[in-house]
Amino acid sequence: MGVQDDLLYEQLQDADAATVEAIVGLYRSAGWWDESSAEDARGRAVIPEMVRGSFCFLVARDVDGRIVAMARAISDRVSDAYIQDVVVLPEWRGRGIGAEMVRRLARFCSERRLAWIGLVAEPGTQAFYEALGFRALEQYVPMRFRGPAEPPAASGSSAAAVARPPADGAASPRTEPAP
Repeated sequence: MGVQDDLLYEQLQDADAATVEAIVGLYRSAGWWDESSAEDARGRAVIPEMVRGSFCFLVARDVDGRIVAMARAISDRVSDAYIQDVVVLPEWRGRGIGAEMVRRLARFCSERRLAWIGLVAEPGTQAFYEALGFRALEQYVPMRFRGPAEPPAASGSSAAAVARPPADGAASPRTEPAP
């Protein structure tokens, strides 16, 4: 996917053992990898699956071929994409690499006519993403599934609805039938 400032930006399709170790190192540097955690019980075995399952898994390599940054997009490949896992090794931060990774992923998704490209910004990173064209979705709250809850009381409707932020970033949600 191109060279910039002595870095090679490359889209991965799979991950060999050395690439897996480099990706684990990136996750560790961001504090996102804990081998003792139940979430990481499958450990390194998930990395090749994550690479293959991503809409686009992008890495940046230095002149020696060492992976110094990664970012990925997940998508239904038709309408929506989410950018996640944007991380640059600490000694490479502050050089615009993360911004370039996000720009390349957003362009990759846009070129494939995906109308909705979003992400969840970690605390303290909102200005970084705003400078790249992202805006907060007012009145929306990112949520993570932590296990089944009691079913909600019947509302009189047999069809469930899923709220999805509008493509234009407006504050009113679209509601679509649940799959």
